[in-house]
Amino acid sequence: MGSSGSPPEGDLLTISAKIVVAGGFGVGKTTFVGAVSEVPPMSNEAWMTEAGEGIDEIPPGGKSTTTVAMDFGRITLRPDLLLYLFGTPGQARFWFLWDDLSRGALGAVVLVDTSRIDESFAAINYFENDSELPFVVAVNQFEGKPVHDLDEVRDALALDASVPLVTCDARDRASTIATLTELVGHTLSLAVLSGPVGRELAGSAPHA
Repeated sequence: MGSSGSPPEGDLLTISAKIVVAGGFGVGKTTFVGAVSEVPPMSNEAWMTEAGEGIDEIPPGGKSTTTVAMDFGRITLRPDLLLYLFGTPGQARFWFLWDDLSRGALGAVVLVDTSRIDESFAAINYFENDSELPFVVAVNQFEGKPVHDLDEVRDALALDASVPLVTCDARDRASTIATLTELVGHTLSLAVLSGPVGRELAGSAPHA
């Protein structure tokens, strides 16, 4: 008989955590959640109609639907860490939902479209000033989008040096996983977690 300090793999305690995916209108939040979710994502999308003309700006590319409540997906980031993803609506008239969606979350990913960078200011301001959640900013970069140096993007966003800034392709599963991994690592490095869940997360984090 032998003993081990680690439980058998089958006995691992699975910890679940909530992640918010935020950003401006049409920046790729629904795509991000859909690309990474292990289950069919739930999306509360509605067709944009003439009733919204003058209220909701139509982004380039002819977006015809809009998220009116939230997007939802799920991913097992590690064998012992399950993430539930909640995508926020981007339009200003739905911002009142952000507090509810952020409550109890581990952290947030703020998506940025550099062709409409002004659309990102409200989301970044929210997580900098109106929320205590750790967050990372991810530039949604894919073919056809202009490429900008990340230092230039940081300056344009007036983003604090302590906030991680990365690039991602919201359509690509591996890229979205890398972004979520960056967020989890950033959250743990800030040591902002408390209670049993936080201690278990910190204890299960991979060591360099």
